[in-house]
Amino acid sequence: MTERPDLSNLPSYRQPRRSVFSARKLALMASVVAGLGAAVYGFSPSTSPADLFSSPAHAQVNNEVRKVERPVGFADIVERVKPSVISVKVNIKEKIASNDDGDDSTSPFQPGSPMERFFRRFGGPDGIPGLKGGGRGRVVQGQGSGFFISADGYAVTNNHVVDGADKVEVTTDDGKTYTAKVIGTDQRTDLALIKVEGGSNFPFAKLADSKPRIGDWVLAVGNPFGLGGTVTAGIVSASGRDIGNGPYDDFIQIDAPVNKGNSGGPAFDTNGEVMGVNTAIYSPSGGSVGIAFSIPANTVKSVVAQLKDKGSVSRGWIGVQIQPVTSDIADSLGMKKAEGALVAEPQANGPAAKAGIESGDVITAVNGESVKDARELARTIGGMAPGATVKLNVLHKGQDKVVNLTLGQLPNTVEAKADIDKDSGKGASRGTDVPKLGMTVAPANSVAGAGKEGVVVTEVDPKSAAAERGFKEGDVILEVGGKSVATAGEVRDAINAARTDNKNSVLMRVKSGGQSRFVAVPLAKG
Repeated sequence: MTERPDLSNLPSYRQPRRSVFSARKLALMASVVAGLGAAVYGFSPSTSPADLFSSPAHAQVNNEVRKVERPVGFADIVERVKPSVISVKVNIKEKIASNDDGDDSTSPFQPGSPMERFFRRFGGPDGIPGLKGGGRGRVVQGQGSGFFISADGYAVTNNHVVDGADKVEVTTDDGKTYTAKVIGTDQRTDLALIKVEGGSNFPFAKLADSKPRIGDWVLAVGNPFGLGGTVTAGIVSASGRDIGNGPYDDFIQIDAPVNKGNSGGPAFDTNGEVMGVNTAIYSPSGGSVGIAFSIPANTVKSVVAQLKDKGSVSRGWIGVQIQPVTSDIADSLGMKKAEGALVAEPQANGPAAKAGIESGDVITAVNGESVKDARELARTIGGMAPGATVKLNVLHKGQDKVVNLTLGQLPNTVEAKADIDKDSGKGASRGTDVPKLGMTVAPANSVAGAGKEGVVVTEVDPKSAAAERGFKEGDVILEVGGKSVATAGEVRDAINAARTDNKNSVLMRVKSGGQSRFVAVPLAKG
């Protein structure tokens, strides 16, 4: 028998490939086992798998996990508050009528108005706000949400949910349907109070006494897309939001998913109290994008109390057109901070005019409380009862003074009257250029329909500082730098005086479309 030669001693000798692979595999397995051993807190070959879960190390880990606070759900809160929430269904006859071009998609609100835009976000089919059906003479249906605020059936919802309704029905959380009547509505805050007939022991929610903080949890309960009793959760994203609905805007912004049909539904805090009433969403697509707006509970309390008492809301009124104090305006007036409300024009025979408040005055405080901006002044005065006496701190021609006056009652409507007759056969002359502002002006008394005071803007350079500040043909400039002007020369003199005083801008009082406002126009150097 021939013996195989021993080749292991040769320099070129290699072990068979299988042997090398097996060695690597064993090494890899050993490293994995070592890793597993580290991961199971020292698990050794002598420890059986059954011993692992009862080892002291594992028991210690379990004890530590138990000490960590686990996420808390909202089930207990929802169980307590959900029965107070109702679905609101309305029937409206001939709410939508065909127009001349056959378009039946007219909103019940004025076209282009803020509420018309926001209301459409809660809309039903074909973009009509919460309505089903349509066309001339038809009965359309709308759906929204609401919640009881008392055991005897008083409930809160949105004005736009029940506005113009011929019939209102509500469905409670237990599926029962009741007829309701509208007690009162307030268009300015979009709130409505209804009374449900047929019960005296309804579960009701409490309106919160404190303001929510940004970051607080919020639960939205309502009737989205007709799916009653739906709960969504999120946080308070912001407060004091102005959505362009009017001077009383003071919305809470939340990111809880709110959809069509949630209008009038409550937003609860973690105490189970209503922090706000959901009324609008921002949505380019028509669905929830995490930006919803709620009317704060303190506003709801004030409005509902008046609606229950007399079916309408009365607000205090001082009779002024006001505007914010911008940084440019503050600089023009020599103010250190851009705060307060600038009086553009006191209304004739209004409380402010009778008390001596003039155009250009800045209201800085009401009854000793500082006024941050024009909206805050409107909300503060509007929250007071007509006939109340208030003390106003006013900056008048650079001097502080105190004015006492008695509030009137805010009129339901304020009609604006244009001073310039656009149809007049007599047009404006070209006028005189105002250097470095980019506009041409002419005396008002030389232009038909412009009145007798001030100068009329007859031309505006589209690339000028005047155009950037919103000046347009037909505007009437009444004052420049606090001085009345009647000619282009007086305008130039007032501008030169402002430059001499090293002002960065000059303040002009402008009347446009029957409304007065102040505009701070930057001054070119040199």
